[in-house]
Amino acid sequence: MSDLQRQVQGTIDQLVESGAETGLQVAVYRHGELLADAVSGVADQATGRPLTSDTPIYATSAGKALTSTVVHVLVGEGVFGYDTPIAEIWPEYGANGKEKATIRHALTHTVGTPGVPEDTTGDDLTDWDKIVGGLAAAEPWWEPGTKTGYHAQTFGYIIGEVVHRATGKRISQVLREKVSGPLGVADELYLAVPESEIDRVAPQVQVGDPVDLDMLAQMMPTYFKAVPKAVQLSAELVNRRDYLGAEIPAGGTMSARALAKLYAALQSEVDGVRLLTPEQLEEVSALAVEDVDQIFGHPTQYALGFGLGRPVENGPDPKTVIGWPGAGGSHAELHLPSGIAFAVTKTRFSPGDYSAVAQVADVITKVTA
Repeated sequence: MSDLQRQVQGTIDQLVESGAETGLQVAVYRHGELLADAVSGVADQATGRPLTSDTPIYATSAGKALTSTVVHVLVGEGVFGYDTPIAEIWPEYGANGKEKATIRHALTHTVGTPGVPEDTTGDDLTDWDKIVGGLAAAEPWWEPGTKTGYHAQTFGYIIGEVVHRATGKRISQVLREKVSGPLGVADELYLAVPESEIDRVAPQVQVGDPVDLDMLAQMMPTYFKAVPKAVQLSAELVNRRDYLGAEIPAGGTMSARALAKLYAALQSEVDGVRLLTPEQLEEVSALAVEDVDQIFGHPTQYALGFGLGRPVENGPDPKTVIGWPGAGGSHAELHLPSGIAFAVTKTRFSPGDYSAVAQVADVITKVTA
């Protein structure tokens, strides 16, 4: 057992034993080599089913990495370009002033359709045609490309429909054919979990008192305009079988091992597979947008299809890290200078709490420095 494996394992065991977490997976790659693959806790508190390295966990927006990677691979194959107008592929989306919106705008959250209708329900999120039809007809909140604002849920539908129209296949199928299959993780990396595999998924555990959505809506009115109360993420929503099985590609279900492998393969050859050329990775990882987020009101930075930086204090230079945190507390990233890719997936649904990520990242930094 390597020193890194031992220290990561000890860290997550302590988090679970203390009650701070219920189940954790951590995987670390460097230059395409797996350095650590650690698991602690149980997959299902009700049954005691153990958590294993291949157990899929719903990791909310950490799944945006899957969606973005599909786009980048298709761009690399010449299926479309970053500056291809969305309406060229999906004509209906060009309605009401969106005719100049591009795939680049969708990847950088500048496309201007960040919200679903205020009466959207959890059932609606599983209805692909209803959601994408509404987005096609919507008036943009701003002229595409002029402002940025986090497209929490609509990111996946917009990009997913572009992929669907361009290839004739659902994005989950393209993910399997172009990314997860070649990487050998097709049974650990999902945008839509097949019905036959849903029982393998580790349920999310909602810990603590229920969130006061009415109070939050008063504090964050623009966010709740984009993501209405009925579709705010919770363990109850994301544990639904129909939700897990639906194409909702702003989130995903995955093991840490599979997700870290995907990030590693953006930069390095992993088991014979490299997803992007060095030149494409340079374009993908460069600062694409730096502005005030129209949804949250704070400064933000995006690369192409990825966030920049780590969601913890005192992390590395944000411009050296591409990744996606998930609302429940999971996170994965690639630190470009060191070639280190890591993922933390967890069963405790703790919105905005990245303390486990911070502790794991500190161990990785100290041991690999």
